Amino acid sequence: MKLYCGIGPNSYRVRIFMAEKGIDVPRVDVDLTKGEHKTPQFLELNSLGQIPVLVLDGGTVITESIAICRYLEALHPTPALFGSDAVSQGKVEMWNRRAEIEIFGTIGSIALHSDPMFAERLVQFPAFAETQREAVPAKWAWLDREIADGRPFIAGDQYSVADITAGVAAWLGAFFGADIPDSLVNVHHWLDPVQKRPSWNA
Repeated sequence: MKLYCGIGPNSYRVRIFMAEKGIDVPRVDVDLTKGEHKTPQFLELNSLGQIPVLVLDGGTVITESIAICRYLEALHPTPALFGSDAVSQGKVEMWNRRAEIEIFGTIGSIALHSDPMFAERLVQFPAFAETQREAVPAKWAWLDREIADGRPFIAGDQYSVADITAGVAAWLGAFFGADIPDSLVNVHHWLDPVQKRPSWNA
């Protein structure tokens, strides 16, 4: 296998996931600032020109960070980061989707509509980026209320891909000046140990 990745939150999600499982896959660094994701060779792998991309030994290509993580989970089921039984799998899927849509997506819109690197990818609306920035505190406040029951991780008692998604969202938000309000003690209580895990430096 070979993983094409680079800067950005989705590559980071896969790297953290792999680190949690102790998976080592040869990597090819794709420099987005140099437009390496737009070359004909890369577009043959992913016509959308996005990373990460996982190329299997037989030539099969898997794109999208969560799809890559699901494939790796099937190969390496422990530790179970998508849940270990029907109930936990349902809860992890629910919380990962919630984290992705409510928080990760909101912060991602700030990046997409304000960073010049994405100017050729879509029509940017800087004013929309600002409305999304203003919405970020309320998104984290929602999560703060949801985890007020004291559970250690977003989907329950076990660390999961939902923690990776929300943790990377926090990382991305800090980069774009959309930090978590200090008053949200439950979120900070959850995030602090997540950021101290060895995988955070993947």
